[in-house]
Amino acid sequence: MAESADRPRIVSLIASATEIVCALGYQEHLVGRSHECDYPRGVAKLPVCTAPKVNPAQSSREIDRAVKNILADALSVYHVHVDRLEQLQPDVVITQSQCEVCAVSLHYVEQALCGWVESRPRVVSLEPSGLAGVWESIVQVAEALGDASQGRRLVALLRARMEAVAAQARGSNARPTVACIEWIEPLMAAGNWVPELVETAGGRNLFGEAGKHSPWMTWEELRGKDPDIIVVLPCGFDIPRSRQEMPVLAGKLGWAGLRSVRNGRVYLADGNQYFNRPGPRLAESLEILAEIFHPNTIRLGYEGSGWQSYP
Repeated sequence: MAESADRPRIVSLIASATEIVCALGYQEHLVGRSHECDYPRGVAKLPVCTAPKVNPAQSSREIDRAVKNILADALSVYHVHVDRLEQLQPDVVITQSQCEVCAVSLHYVEQALCGWVESRPRVVSLEPSGLAGVWESIVQVAEALGDASQGRRLVALLRARMEAVAAQARGSNARPTVACIEWIEPLMAAGNWVPELVETAGGRNLFGEAGKHSPWMTWEELRGKDPDIIVVLPCGFDIPRSRQEMPVLAGKLGWAGLRSVRNGRVYLADGNQYFNRPGPRLAESLEILAEIFHPNTIRLGYEGSGWQSYP
C-alpha cells in the first residue's frame, strides 16, 4: 500500500460505505467519493469519481425505462472516472455487488482498475441483503482498514440502539399492516432489510421479503391488501421529490377508498438519506418507522425531516 497500514487512502463509490467509513472514525482518510456521497457533513468536498448515465430529474417512469435499456445492453448505469481514481492512488476502494442500479458494481470497478501499471488497491465489495448483511459489511470495511474491533463495537452500538426501539414498539398494542413502496412508476415494494425494519418497529409487512431483492407489484395487489399504513420511500428520492411523483399513485382508480388514505395514514419518508442506504443510519430508519407506526407513544423528532404525512 502507498500509505502506512494505519493511514490508508480510501475511495468510497457507494454512499452507505462512505457513512460506514466515517462512523468507524476514518473520515479524514477518505480521498474520493461517488457522486451520491453527501453524508456526513464534509464529504461533499472530496473529489467525485463517478457520474450517472441517467438523468435523475426525469420522472419515475422515464428513469425506469432508461435504466432497463442500459442494463439490457449489459452496461453500467454509471461512469467511473478512471483517470481521477489513478490520480488519487487509493489503497482501498469500496464498492458493492448487491445492485447494478444502486451504485457502481464490483465488475465495473475491476474493469476500471485493470489497466493500472502500479500496484492495484484493495477492492472491498459489499453485498448486504438484510440487516445481518449490513452488520457484516461494517465489519468487512473495518477489517479492510485494519480495525476489525472498531467495526464490531459499532455494530454492537447500532444493534443496542435498534433493540431499544423494538422494546418501545413491543409495548404498543398496535400492529398495523404496512406497505412500503420503493418505486412509484412502475410500482415496487421495498425488500432487503426494509421488511425487517417494519417488523422490528411493530408493523406487519405485507410486501417484499427480508433478505430478497425488492419485488415489482401491481396496483391491484396493493389495493387488494388494503394496508393500514402506506410508507412511500423511493430509492434515491428525498421527500420533496417523492411528493412531486405522488400524483401518479394518488391518481389511481380506488386510491381514495384505501383504508390508509381514509384514515390519513399515508406517509412520505426520505428513502435517499435513510432506507436505501445499508449503513449506520438504518438505526434512524427504524426510529422513523416507529414514529410513524406509533404516533401516540413514540416521538423521536424525525417528523418533517425524516418523514411527512401525505398529502
